[in-house]
Amino acid sequence: QVQFVESGGGLVQPGGSLRLSCAASKFTLDYYDIGWFRQAAGKAREGVSCISKGDGAVYYADSVKGRFTISVDNADDTVYLQMNSLKSEDKAMYYCAARVATTFSTAANCHPGAFASWGQGTQVTVAS
Repeated sequence: QVQFVESGGGLVQPGGSLRLSCAASKFTLDYYDIGWFRQAAGKAREGVSCISKGDGAVYYADSVKGRFTISVDNADDTVYLQMNSLKSEDKAMYYCAARVATTFSTAANCHPGAFASWGQGTQVTVAS
């Protein structure tokens, strides 16, 4: 079963940075598309950034473009989300997720319903 260990969340001031980590546990990322999602209080879970294993394409939600960067360390089977210039509206629980990569899967299909395996989440709070 696909499992993740997430870390890196915390409290940061507006304009600050955090790097979230998502380490695969007992499996390799070689065959999976990976995504970062977030869910703010009272809101639906939304896709933040996804990366397609097949072609390496990357998707970012408009709200995070230019501020967040997704990356994958295949040697360590760890996915990162570097978050810069954080805003109060970035406050949410952040989750990483995986789905088996296929020839039909695309980074743009960065919707929670398209991913089957989820991490436990890490809280990000942006406040003065």
